[in-house]
This record gives sequence, structure tokens and C-alpha cells, in this order.
Amino acid sequence: MKHEVYFETDQHDIPETEHSRLLLFLSKIEDIDIEKVTIYGFTDDRGSDNYNLVLSQNRADAIKEVFSNNEFDESKMTNVDGKGKILVNIIKENDLNKIRGLNRKVEIVVTPVFPPKPKEEKPIVDKTEDLLKGDLKEGDKILLDNLLFRTGYSYLTKESKVVLDRIAEILVERTNVYFTIEGHVCCTQGERDAIDRKTKKRNLSVARAKYIYDYLVDKGVKHYRMKFAGMRRKQPLGGEPQLDRRVEILVTRIYEKK
Repeated sequence: MKHEVYFETDQHDIPETEHSRLLLFLSKIEDIDIEKVTIYGFTDDRGSDNYNLVLSQNRADAIKEVFSNNEFDESKMTNVDGKGKILVNIIKENDLNKIRGLNRKVEIVVTPVFPPKPKEEKPIVDKTEDLLKGDLKEGDKILLDNLLFRTGYSYLTKESKVVLDRIAEILVERTNVYFTIEGHVCCTQGERDAIDRKTKKRNLSVARAKYIYDYLVDKGVKHYRMKFAGMRRKQPLGGEPQLDRRVEILVTRIYEKK
């Protein structure tokens, strides 16, 4: 699968319309099992060779940052390179300005895993419910397993809402348990948060935690028992990067029942 992003003269900032097109492309590939992504930056024929190499690399890096900001696994990006200028005579077009405009670009090539891996059927019932029903103590941290967010967004898949409904039923009953809902993101550089595609704000981990908070309140869990926090990418699990796209419950207080 291929996509091209076009730039203004001497610029490596992604134009707004091109950024929107890129996000649409990311939406198309987010459910694909990807083997690798290659990103190559180019310039037109103007400027020195050194200038063009730097500019083309900056353009490639700008595209990589968008992938990272939207929770795509950076380890899949095998090449992020600036190639410098494209010779104008490789494009069948007579208008030199149009040729140069087409050459100011980044080419993205996404290679799916082939043959596709068989999809594993993940059980809906998991240990999360048993842990929440069991003996809890302050400081316990429970991963809300099987809660899947759409890549780059703060809302759950339809199947995950069924799981969260059952979790809500348990938490409604356990009135003496107080907790913080912690949201995490994957794939960003360092400890940065990811960008929420809906709001365009860099607060996706907070938005995910608040989504769960609001959902539980709506299901009857008292708001004063809960807090929510965005952990950004400060606590990666060390395994598959996409598993860091998660929500956890941190038990903060347990009151003795009277």
C-alpha cells in the first residue's frame, strides 16, 4: 500500500490538507498486520545537494512523527530516509512548476505480513473480573484486559463495551473500593502522550482514562470513588508496543465495611 504526501517549497511542515489525507491513510491501515513501513523524502531539483538532503530528511522525519503520534509501532519503520532531489525528467509532465510540485513529497510504502497471520480468538471472559471480585489492597494495579481502543482515539470498540459493562457491575457493588483510572498510550517517542485524532490534542492517555471514568459514572459507580490520570508513555510494559495502549485501575483506598 502506498501513499504520497506533498509539501510546499522549502518546507517540511505538513500542509493541513495533506495531514488530513495522511490521517485517512492511517485509518485504512490500522487494522492491517504490518511487516514494515518505509518512508522516503524527496525535494525538487532546486537548491544544493546538501540542502536538499537535509530538507528531504526533515520531511521524512515529519511523517514518522505523525505515525508515532498516532500510536503506530516505530519498530516497523525500517527506513526513514531523505533521498534529496528527484530528477525532473522522470515525470511525464511538461509544466516545470507542476513537476517540481510533484517532486516535493514523501513516499510511504506499507508492506503487510504475507501470508496474513491467522487471527487469534481472544476470550471475552478474563482474569480482570476475578481480580476485581477478589481480595484487594491499597496499591494493587489491575489491567483492564480486553478493553480495546481504536488506534488514535479515546473510545472503545463495540465488543469492549460489553466487557466494561461487566466490570462496571462489579465496581458498583464494591462500594468500599476507591481507585484511580490510569490511561496509557503506545509507540510515542520518549514519555510523550499521543495525539487524540478527534480533538487534535496531545492528551490521548488522559482522554482514554476519562472515557472509562465517564462510562463507569454512567453505569452507577459513584464519581467520588474515582479519579482518572493520563500516564502518557511513562510505563511501557516492555513487550509488543501495541499492548501499551491500555487502561489500568490503581486501588488507592479500601474502607472497612460497617
